[in-house]
Amino acid sequence: MSRSGAAAEKADSRQRPQMKVNEYKENQNIAYVSLRPVQTTVLIKTAKVYLAPFSLSNYQLDQLMCPKSLSEKNSNNEVACNKTKIKKTCRRIIPPKMKNTSSKAESMLQNSSSAVHTESNKLQPKRTADAMNLSVDVESSQDGDSDEDTTPGLDFSGLSPYERKRLKNISENADFFASLQLSESAARLREMIEKRQPPKSKRKKPKRENGIGCRRSMRLLKVDPSGVSLPAAPTPPTLVADETPLLPPGPLEMTSENQDNNERFKGFLQTWTGMSKPSSKNTEKGLSSIKSYKANLNGMVISEDTVYKVTTGPVFSMALHPSETRTLVAVGAKFGQVGLCDLTQQPKEDGVYVFHPHSQPVSCLYFSPANPAHILSLSYDGTLRCGDFSRAIFEEVYRNERSSFSSFDFLAEDASTLIVGHWDGNMSLVDRRTPGTSYEKLTSSSMGKIRTVHVHPVHRQYFITAGLRDTHIYDARQLNSRRSQPLISLTEHTKSIASAYFSPLTGNRVVTTCADCNLSATLFNLTSFKKYIVFLTRHNTFTGRWLTRFQAMWDPKQEDCVIVGSMAHPRRVEIFHETGKRVHSFGGEYLVSVCSINAMHPTRYILAGGNSSGKIHVFMNEKSC
Repeated sequence: MSRSGAAAEKADSRQRPQMKVNEYKENQNIAYVSLRPVQTTVLIKTAKVYLAPFSLSNYQLDQLMCPKSLSEKNSNNEVACNKTKIKKTCRRIIPPKMKNTSSKAESMLQNSSSAVHTESNKLQPKRTADAMNLSVDVESSQDGDSDEDTTPGLDFSGLSPYERKRLKNISENADFFASLQLSESAARLREMIEKRQPPKSKRKKPKRENGIGCRRSMRLLKVDPSGVSLPAAPTPPTLVADETPLLPPGPLEMTSENQDNNERFKGFLQTWTGMSKPSSKNTEKGLSSIKSYKANLNGMVISEDTVYKVTTGPVFSMALHPSETRTLVAVGAKFGQVGLCDLTQQPKEDGVYVFHPHSQPVSCLYFSPANPAHILSLSYDGTLRCGDFSRAIFEEVYRNERSSFSSFDFLAEDASTLIVGHWDGNMSLVDRRTPGTSYEKLTSSSMGKIRTVHVHPVHRQYFITAGLRDTHIYDARQLNSRRSQPLISLTEHTKSIASAYFSPLTGNRVVTTCADCNLSATLFNLTSFKKYIVFLTRHNTFTGRWLTRFQAMWDPKQEDCVIVGSMAHPRRVEIFHETGKRVHSFGGEYLVSVCSINAMHPTRYILAGGNSSGKIHVFMNEKSC
């Protein structure tokens, strides 16, 4: 083509009439039919096209016409071809609900297609390649539709190509699964399984002759191998609940459980009766230096001769007699026993005497500060007794069968008045000068449980109690029968407290032992009621179920040092300073168990520790041995 011809054609294309038609998208769901006419502008004439069942936007007018080659060969068949294409397109787009309007739409479409064909004959020289592409697309879609329409047994009228393809796949899959005959196979398999199951057992029970089965043990028949009947077994005794009955009220005679020699026992009683009250020179001279104190502790040793088996049960309490000439140890055990041991007696088995003044554990044991020949013991069974060696009896001081006692201490220096702690949190004031075995005053504390009671060594109207998780300091003059309030509360611990004791000389310090594995020493002033924590050190106090709980005690000679047992290996007994530093550790080849309860002699360097098997281990200076 020449340049002049191309330029002319380009100019003609600019002046060529354009027709705007609504475009149709195949996958768009059409829910209505638009009958509104769309006006188009043509260069020569203006044509009105009514598109009833569909709308094609952005398509040009010449794209709806047949190719040039086809129109030249057969101009008469051109209109029929266009009608067929448009009709198939309308049939594919129109939903089933719009079939009623299809006849009217087809008539309108024929008129519009004829008008378009007439106009296309006039503009035939000015066609572009776009019209050719549109006709090819329409023909290809027609061919695809014809292939899908040939599927037997399916009606695809009014559906999109995607829906036709989907329904065709569903139909083919259904035919495939039907050919497999799965239901018939499952039924046959179910029948096979039912046939293979064994029938229910209809076994008959064996016949019994004379009430005896076919096979039974001769032991159950109570016959020997020869067939002779065995004699009837004796009826076992009925088990009675393990409840230890209370001992009868009143004084009990001192009767030794392990010694039968009366002459030796009388000599033993005379030895305890002849003990005089010790001097208080250590209180007047005050504290010794830590250096000299350590030197004296280093001289304390244990030997095989200083290990004694005293009681049958665990040691719950211990006390050392204040004598300066003989070494006498008293032990309170779990089963209500009170053991007395004389370490100067040889052989050592002859120096141990065991008595049974209580029926339950003896939790507290003290020698009387007024008369060292008296020993007072308190038990869980609700009794408080005084052992008088001069009369060889255990006199009853206080009895309360409705309550269980935990600890006691002397309010007066002459041991005439006592303060008794109960496990249920109550406290009793007892006056030994009053006839009878009752209390003078019974008061309830602000604690749910009381484990230990200890009186201040200087201001004896004050006493401290250890409870569940706190310790309280009370004034004995302000106790009332309803509910007594403490003067000071110490709440440094988070778990159960085992004991709380004042320092022995000034009483300005309090040491507490707790299940949280902490040892706490508190410094306070009773005049101003101010408290200060001196030291808080970690120490393993978890003894478990079978060992007696640890109770840290002050050394009566050195009130800034604490004695406590240890769970460490090798076994030991440790002494800590109030600053938390360890001062000394007692041990040796003869200490092979945990000493939970420990006591130090008030004037001599003698330490006694009791374990949970009833043994005591005594560390003493070599000069005292």
